[in-house]
Amino acid sequence: MVSAYGWNRASLWEGLLSGKPAASIVPELGRFPGDTVWAACVGEGGDPADGPSRFAQAMRSAAREAVEDAGRRGWTPGRRVGLLHAVVLGEVDLWRDFYVTRGGRLPVHDYLALMPSTPMSTFMQEYGFHGPAMNVSAMCASGNAGLITAKAWLDAGIVDDVVFVATDLSLTPENVSHFVRLGVAIVDAEPLDACRPFQEGSRGFVMGEASVAFVLSRDAKNPYARTLGGAMSHDAYHVTSIDPGLDQITACFTDALDNAAVSAADVRYLNAHGPGTAQCDTAEAAVLEQLFGPDTGVYSVKPMTGHCQGAASAIEVAVTAMAYDSGIIPAPPVVASGHPRLLDGPTPLRDGLTIKSSLGMGGHNSVVVLAPPA
Repeated sequence: MVSAYGWNRASLWEGLLSGKPAASIVPELGRFPGDTVWAACVGEGGDPADGPSRFAQAMRSAAREAVEDAGRRGWTPGRRVGLLHAVVLGEVDLWRDFYVTRGGRLPVHDYLALMPSTPMSTFMQEYGFHGPAMNVSAMCASGNAGLITAKAWLDAGIVDDVVFVATDLSLTPENVSHFVRLGVAIVDAEPLDACRPFQEGSRGFVMGEASVAFVLSRDAKNPYARTLGGAMSHDAYHVTSIDPGLDQITACFTDALDNAAVSAADVRYLNAHGPGTAQCDTAEAAVLEQLFGPDTGVYSVKPMTGHCQGAASAIEVAVTAMAYDSGIIPAPPVVASGHPRLLDGPTPLRDGLTIKSSLGMGGHNSVVVLAPPA
């Protein structure tokens, strides 16, 4: 785990339990002097030997932590270990420097660092893994998409194990500015004032960054959680807006439950996409009320971690896995009137399943069903 809280999963967990959002004012992300920009940026802290950029260093650091932690928990890699990397905007800092500062001129060795295959190749070399390796991209739903793809590989017998990583360190002044212009990112207010999923007064999300890694295995020892199944769909409606009919989103939830062979009555928590925007929060609240009973609670950690874009659903899945391991859901504090099923601050975990939704820009719907270890 690499997040704005720090370069390991312990820092994420401590940050979430503190109730203090990871975002801070980042002057470097302003377009003009004096701009106030709140964002949950990943700071320096990686190993330069892992690559020349924060992106490469974060990807390698997160993946290494996951592999080493799995080993401590009893995992032994099989013959075919695959790698999936969820990426939407990769190596933004290096590409920006390539065009803006260096005028398109780089030594060949430095140019190779821009390629999405390079951090994957160096990671596979580090551990001597020889299974398939590929990128996954489904906008904000990329984390869920990667998790579902990893399970499909395992179910099909293509691999023995999968290392799945989702990385998004794409915050630049230009990218932040355009998300503000889209009307979804809020940079001029503290996180809990701006981003209040399922609460009154929410204006949108604070942007964030993260790299998150998991090891998935058919032969897991002492796992954090089990991935029971999932589903993906597409609205085929608009490049940014959700189809107000919600037919495809609702079907994605029901398809995920069917794929996991479980009932909606077994679900105790909706770990929501929950970006704090009106259309997304309204959609997920409607599905919650339509499909799930009054004992199903809802929460979103985006006020704490920021919206980590292509790594968003991955960091949120990690929160559920760590919640199963610790017995506590690190929900953000409720700061305004909101949905009656919204969790308020760290909450003792009850028995049952978690359903994790992620709604990506452009119509990407994804839902995964997670369970505690058997």
